[in-house]
Amino acid sequence: VADIDPFEGAPSLPKIVAVSLQQTGHLYNFLAGDRDLRRGERVLVESEAGARVGTVEIEPHEPAQTIDLSQLRPIIRIASDSDFHHEQENLAREANARRLCVERIRERRVQMKLVNADYTIDGRKVTFYFVAEGRVDFRDIVRDLANTLRVRVEMKQIGARDETKVTGGLGPCGRELCCSSWLRDFEAVTVKMAREQGLALNPSRLAGMCGRLKCCLRYEYATYVELKRALPNLGKRVQCVKGDGKVVRQNILKQTVLIQREEDGGVVEVTLEDLVASRPQ
Repeated sequence: VADIDPFEGAPSLPKIVAVSLQQTGHLYNFLAGDRDLRRGERVLVESEAGARVGTVEIEPHEPAQTIDLSQLRPIIRIASDSDFHHEQENLAREANARRLCVERIRERRVQMKLVNADYTIDGRKVTFYFVAEGRVDFRDIVRDLANTLRVRVEMKQIGARDETKVTGGLGPCGRELCCSSWLRDFEAVTVKMAREQGLALNPSRLAGMCGRLKCCLRYEYATYVELKRALPNLGKRVQCVKGDGKVVRQNILKQTVLIQREEDGGVVEVTLEDLVASRPQ
């Protein structure tokens, strides 16, 4: 009896494509259909905010098993000259909408700061993104803007990191901010990451332009954790060819530790090869 491959002849999964809706925004998955899309190609998609022109970032590929295909929308079509024309028109509309919104915020003295305005490709809806310390009542502003602009108006509150992503700027390193140049998604950044890297817990040094912990604290965190495993902990008593003592400091990148010798209280720097054994605490 010939062996039968249970997967032979099984229908293949539909391919998906990752699309960005702005330069450094989150990547969204869409069903590619039979289209042979290339990276950098502009396509028309249906987003939560309405029809938008996006850019293909990851070409059609088979989806991971964890992706629920029933929740994905298909690519509408490859963007046309007409779509590009509407996109340019919307840029002028967005500038006017931002000006009007700022005026309404000042008139009503609402404690909120406008970040950006975003029109759908058909020009029927505009979404205003703002930051605020807490909840604010913007119903009168929405009503006024809807009557003036004659479109559907939506207000969305965003965080400080999202604001910095939109506005952009230069970091203390002298380069354009990661969030506004290439970083797609925000991941959690904690004080523990700074502590593991031996950085001084100075808020003014650890905070980025957004006022939150710098995203770059994550970049080398895993490397520091791995390198630190080979070093004896602070306060640990060790035996060393340069004299027994207690670890008072770690130099993670150099893979050395400073030991305060028991015999004379002197501090010496030793490598892992200099350590003979560890004494019990």
